[in-house]
Amino acid sequence: MMLLSQYAREDGTPQIVARDGTEAYEVKTGLSLYQLAQDCVDQGLPLRDRIATLGMNGAVDLDALYAAGRLLPPVTHPDPAHLHLTGTGLTHLGSASTRAEMHKKAAGDETDSMKMFRMGVEGGKPANGTAGVQPEWFYKGNGTVLAAPGAPLASPEFAEDGGEEPEIAGIYLIASDGTPVRIGWALANEFSDHVMERRNYLYLAHSKLRPAAIGPELLVGDLPESIEGTSRIRRGGEVIFEKPFLSGEANMSHSFANLEHHHFKYDVFRQPGDLHVHMFGTATLSFASGVTTQDGDVFEIEAAPFGLPLRNPLSFRPLGAPEPRTEVRAL
Repeated sequence: MMLLSQYAREDGTPQIVARDGTEAYEVKTGLSLYQLAQDCVDQGLPLRDRIATLGMNGAVDLDALYAAGRLLPPVTHPDPAHLHLTGTGLTHLGSASTRAEMHKKAAGDETDSMKMFRMGVEGGKPANGTAGVQPEWFYKGNGTVLAAPGAPLASPEFAEDGGEEPEIAGIYLIASDGTPVRIGWALANEFSDHVMERRNYLYLAHSKLRPAAIGPELLVGDLPESIEGTSRIRRGGEVIFEKPFLSGEANMSHSFANLEHHHFKYDVFRQPGDLHVHMFGTATLSFASGVTTQDGDVFEIEAAPFGLPLRNPLSFRPLGAPEPRTEVRAL
């Protein structure tokens, strides 16, 4: 397996960094990872082989670059409107209990979330290459809301909450013939407004229109069947929340192939040259443990296969004055 990341050169352009072990090295290229991936797709070359052919420059200190705020998302698009952030929910064993608790019904009456979860357990891992049951799906935004590792996750002024969701994301480039090509996998913080969602499950779409972060490093290669990570929140010098999270297909009610199919079956998501960051869900939330986040809290998500942890501070102003109306101007 190889880990890839990007940092901003002095002129702001991305420099690709690769590592197979503990040492990280600059890849000998002026291309961004997006451009290099495009080139590999066009030539039919595996990304790892192409990087080996290009060779390496000197070693780099990723921790120092992280501390200096120079790490970028592992892949970006030159036109942020062509990078799509999306995700699926109720995909992990145990995820339904958290959601069902947020949307309780009368005793003995199963929630819609639990019904969706059971559908996934029964039909989310089909055999013989067939399509299984479709999952819950949501849209988060385009590349303008993708936060770099270390950058703030900013809640809008009308937000009622800002909470982390530790997830695995697949990163995809659409080839010239419309075929989705997976570049790799990354840690993701699928940041959401859980207070808003709890008011009514039909507010889920609103609650997801928030920033997200991925990285710092992208895993090229096969994803382990079971991933064990840790999600924590730091407030000042204190850890106020820490809990393990599980991911990987061994801990999921859907296969990745099924989740990918139900996203890319839509023509609109197979436009050549587009990038997709698709997040695959979680069963671990600090919100479910009664944590109320505050401005300045730092989210930290780590899992061994993905190298450096993903850290992002929260930028959040508690709801106060009535929400100002956005005025529309007529031509």
